[in-house]
Amino acid sequence: MFGIKSRDQLAAQFDAPADNGFFGPGSVTWKVWSYPTSYVLGFARAVTIEHLDPNLAAAVVQSGGVRYRPHTRYARTVHYFALVAFGATEPTAKAADVLVKVHSKAIGNDPVTGGTYDANRPDSQLWIHVTAWHSILYSYEKFGPGRLSTAEENQFWADCATAAELQTIDPATVPRSRAEVLEFFERWRPHLAVSEDAQGMVDFILGLDIALPPELPQRTRVALAPAIWLLRKGVIATYPKYMRKMFGLNQGPLTDLAVQVPLRVMHTVLDRVPALKFWFVGLMAPTTTAVLAPVALGIPALEQITMTPREAQTRYGYDIPSEAHPDLRAKQFKRVFEAGDKPSDEGLLESEEHIGGMIPARWS
Repeated sequence: MFGIKSRDQLAAQFDAPADNGFFGPGSVTWKVWSYPTSYVLGFARAVTIEHLDPNLAAAVVQSGGVRYRPHTRYARTVHYFALVAFGATEPTAKAADVLVKVHSKAIGNDPVTGGTYDANRPDSQLWIHVTAWHSILYSYEKFGPGRLSTAEENQFWADCATAAELQTIDPATVPRSRAEVLEFFERWRPHLAVSEDAQGMVDFILGLDIALPPELPQRTRVALAPAIWLLRKGVIATYPKYMRKMFGLNQGPLTDLAVQVPLRVMHTVLDRVPALKFWFVGLMAPTTTAVLAPVALGIPALEQITMTPREAQTRYGYDIPSEAHPDLRAKQFKRVFEAGDKPSDEGLLESEEHIGGMIPARWS
């Protein structure tokens, strides 16, 4: 798609964003989230660990979206998180608002706990949010440039709390330091569980090649196989022992150690060769390249401002997510829990414009 092009040639292919979003140039969020360890290692770690929440696992397994359209499901997830980290304020606020509609249909009965699940429930959103930000930072530290300074790390978690304003989360519940993050995961441990379905889903995701475009030529898949294998081992190397046991994974410390150097080299090369970086992003999540480009290529925004999500929601006329679309959410609740019907698809078609299509985009 991009060929062997210079940074300036690549930059000429993309439009400047309207503004600097919620964090802006020089922010620790741009520094960490734009590093190539985010693209596969960080996201794969996050979406697999998320399945330890039985409510989330039930929502994913029962929707079936990951299995019947894995590439687009992966690409839409990456695209949304890229918008939060890098995107201009208006399209990101709109995408967050639409996501509440999409999540309104992710409700049902949890066969593991015997209770119900609701993807818009604040504690479920908090689990996803913290797991994602922690996984991105952990992968950056382990297979990228290494640990941030204390000041940078504190700012990273402050930014995490700011980003939570785009979800149904109460930002006051977001941990603000490494110690608080570790306490968060310890508090969650008694609630974690893995069903047979969830284990199967994690094993499916850890194949990693499921994120590749379905039309990718077989010779390219074969060429990428060693890198995919290495990335899989790298993701597993980030799991603590209790998570490996829950997932049924037996990878030992020697493999963990053996993959560190080649993965660091791989991601260093991706970071230093813009054409290669954009080829890789275009392969895994093609709609995300335009969101990443201003950060990776230094394309200045049309207006040099940042704002908080709350400021953006006020400016563009969106309710805060926890209060958004109450009528739709109530209607979905009645369909599922009172009438015994499937939830409607309201919001899904609208989401394609703002988060990415559900039919695979053509890769080239």
